[in-house]
Amino acid sequence: MKRLFWLGVGVATGVALSRKARETAKQATPAGIAGNLGEAISELAGAIGAFGADVRAGMSEREEELSEVVEQRSGVSPVARRALGGRDERRPARSAGARANRAGS
Repeated sequence: MKRLFWLGVGVATGVALSRKARETAKQATPAGIAGNLGEAISELAGAIGAFGADVRAGMSEREEELSEVVEQRSGVSPVARRALGGRDERRPARSAGARANRAGS
């Protein structure tokens, strides 16, 4: 009975080791290396995208904080100013002819 147990353990170990060796050999082939490289690039692209989203969220949050401070100190709402098209009320709007002349120069 003892011998049968150790025979089973040996067979199971041999199967596991042969599968591991086959997997390692497959990863060492050019196709395996290309697959690993593709996965790594995909992970990197996802990480860069997540970082960009975090940066944009932080910028938006900071912009809101700064808008509140500007409104508190000056009484002018930057959001209302943006609704006007971002045009500065102190500067007159240019006519279409003036814009065309400037573009032609």
